[in-house]
This record gives sequence, structure tokens and C-alpha cells, in this order.
Amino acid sequence: MSQYSNVICWLRRDLRLHDHTALYHALKLSSAVHCAFVFDTDILNQLPNRADRRVEFIWHSVQELQLILQQQGSDLHILHGSARQLIPQLACQLNAQAVFANHDYEPQAIARDREVGVQLAEQGVAFLDFKDQVIFERDEVLTGVGTPFSVFTPYKNAWLKKLDDFYLRSYPTERYFSALAHFAGTAMPNLNDLGFQETNLSELALPCGMSGAAKLFADFQQRIHQYQARRDFPAVKGVSYLSTHLRFGTISIRALARAAYYMGGEGAQTWLTELIWRDFYQMLLFQHPRVVQHAFKPQFEHLAYTNNPDWFFAWKNGMTGYPLVDAGMRQMNQTGFMHNRLRMITASFLVKDLQIDWRWGERYFAEKLIDFDLAANNGGWQWAASTGCDAQPWFRIFNPVTQSERFDAEGKFIRRYVPELKNCPDKYIHKPWLLPVHEQQRQLIIGSDYPAPIIDHAVAREKTLHLYGQSKAPSHAS
Repeated sequence: MSQYSNVICWLRRDLRLHDHTALYHALKLSSAVHCAFVFDTDILNQLPNRADRRVEFIWHSVQELQLILQQQGSDLHILHGSARQLIPQLACQLNAQAVFANHDYEPQAIARDREVGVQLAEQGVAFLDFKDQVIFERDEVLTGVGTPFSVFTPYKNAWLKKLDDFYLRSYPTERYFSALAHFAGTAMPNLNDLGFQETNLSELALPCGMSGAAKLFADFQQRIHQYQARRDFPAVKGVSYLSTHLRFGTISIRALARAAYYMGGEGAQTWLTELIWRDFYQMLLFQHPRVVQHAFKPQFEHLAYTNNPDWFFAWKNGMTGYPLVDAGMRQMNQTGFMHNRLRMITASFLVKDLQIDWRWGERYFAEKLIDFDLAANNGGWQWAASTGCDAQPWFRIFNPVTQSERFDAEGKFIRRYVPELKNCPDKYIHKPWLLPVHEQQRQLIIGSDYPAPIIDHAVAREKTLHLYGQSKAPSHAS
């Protein structure tokens, strides 16, 4: 006999029905499970752009969820408004005895869940939440003295030591689909109803929903053995392209980690390390929520950044005069995706060449990236800025030209996103400002067709070393 007769499974950043922790427990413990999704205005109203690819990706993924639930004889409650109010209201309307959900580790989400839990408790409704979006969470991987790790490699070693089949096993929800409630759900609102517009998402190579995630993962599994060798080169198909699906939970982290762990080989193990980085950053955000606004290393909290608004504008729009930096920024602006190597290069350039506060860049990425994840974005920016946990040493500064020569040697990626340089000779593709004047007349005019560099890297490097050197007292961050 089921523990509950009627419950809600609240879907958030876990937009799938398979290998889903909260749904599995809801189905096992209840005789009728109502699935619900909220287009949460507390989140949507903060988005600066009404044409947001993330909202459209979610919309398509939720639409697929509803279709599959309908095929199972059930449906989806699709709500639009503040989840803090709507979930308790729905529980009351359905006379639900419990609400099941998966953990979220972002400060605002934790506050939301706490408030919802209080309201539900006042109604006599249980709020049950579970680990789902990471392999290890919160305080599951600790140092020998029981404190959170602040260096990645020891964390990774402890993570791998703790890992076994138990943590990688799937939650077989399909066995219990008969417990899905039979009801007529809410009509799917269109994007305009939500206050948003269509984007160019349909033109991008990013299929949505559970089916899109499965398609991309199947493709990546054929290439994963090459991941280590190809992952740093943006002009080739080397990465998984699964980051957006991981962000919105259209695929299970356990399925990905399980495949990488048991597949073995250098490529799979390197990719598994990237998944461990993801757990690491989620753990850090939970343990140190102050990093959302502040440097993890206190001595770098008040660096005297120049914060030149004209330079920031040039960086945002891919007009710095450094071709690979510009190509990366334009890729993100046009597609909502940026290759990971380019994220490091563009972030380093903003902070350590232009001396602009990492928080400015972090906010811009948060607006543009389809796969934006607060923990990973913050962790990546603080890594590049040398302000974070286990970050790039402050005195190591990427040279945008040598990075370009190394990771886009033939300029293929540059020419794809900086078409002004399509006729630039290979010899000058990484430093087009050196193109002789007589050749510029035939090819492109620097300063007119394409900007001259807005700064001299060598000069900027010395300024940054001085800037950080003034604040390099040992950190006491734990």
C-alpha cells in the first residue's frame, strides 16, 4: 500500500522523466503523482532580454515533457507566476499530501524552497527533496578533518575514491509510471503568453528536450575517445555540446558519469574530470554562497580595476582587435554558446588585459549563455581572474596571440565568426594589425574594416602584475 494517495512532483532544472530521483520516489511512495512545472516569474522577470534562448529551450523541453506524460495517460500542470505562491496553491487545490522535488544549490533557489516548505508545512503538506543534479553534493566529499575542499585535485581524488556503483545507478522511474495521475493538464502557453519572443534557437545545432539530449549524447559517445586531443580546438567538433542539457536536466548526470567511468580511456577520463569540476563548483557555491558577489580570496576583493566602459563595450561586441577574443565573443552573442577554451581566453582578456572587474564579465555571460549555470559561471570567472578557489595563479596571464596561434592555428574559427578577416593571409590572421599597409589596401584596412588592438598586451600585462602584486598577501580562505 502506498504511503501517499496524492502528491506533486515539482520539476525545475530536471526536465526529464527518466532516471529522475524525485519522480522515482514520488512514484514509489504514492498511488497518484501529479507532475508540475512553473514558468517562474521570480526568475523570468529578472531576465534583461525578452528574446532569451534559455526560455525558448525550456519551453520546447517542457512541451516534450507534456507530450510524453500524455502518452502515458497523464499530463503536466504548467503554471506561470511565482512558484513560491503557485506550488502551495496547487497542493491545496489537489489536496496533495506531499510535494517532491530535487535539490538546488543556488542561494535564491534555497531561499525559495525554504519558503515553499514553510507554506506547505502550514497546510500539513510534506516537502521532500532529493539529490539529483550532481553525483556528490554539499558535504558528501570532505577533507580528512571534515572540512570542504578548496583545491580541486584533492577533491577529485576523494570524489573518485568515494565513487562506486551505488552513486552511479539509475533511478528506474519507468517501472512505476502506472502511478502517474490521470488528469487533463494545463494548456501550454506560447512564448508570447510568457512575455518572450522566439530567438534563432531553431537555427542552432542544439536539439531540445530529453530526445535532443539523447541524440547529442549518442553522437558524443562515438567521439569521446578523441575528447582529450580535440577539446581545446574551437574549430573542430571536439566537445560534448551537452552543457545546456546538463544545466536543465534533460539528461541525467548519473548516465553521463556512468558512461565515462566505465568506458575508460584517456578521452572518457578527461571528460569525467570535467563532470567532477561541475560537482566541485556546485559544492563551493553551497558552502560559500558569498562567492556570488565576492572574491573567494579576500585579498583580491578590492582590486583597483580600471573598468573602462568603452573597452567593456568593445569586448562585449567582439571588437577588441584581437581576433580569437573577438571570435569567441561573437560566437556567444550569435548562438548563446561559447567553446570552453574561449571562455578562459575571453575572461582572462577582460580581467587581465583590460583590467575590468570579473563581475562585469560574469554578468554578461549570465545574460548570453544558454547553458548559464551560476556555480560553473562564477567558478570559471573567478578561476580566470585568480580570485577564486584553486584558481589560475595571479601572475599567469594568457597571451591572446599565442593562445590564438596554438588553438586556432589556421584561423578557421576566426574566419567563421570574424568575416572581416576572411581574406587575411594566414601569416597575419592572429595579428592582423601587422599586415603591411600596401597589403591592407588589397585585403582589409585595420582601423576601418577591423579594429586595431584596443590595448597592447605587453603593456597591459605589466599593469596587471602590478595591480595583483599589491594585493598578494596569503589568503586565509578555507
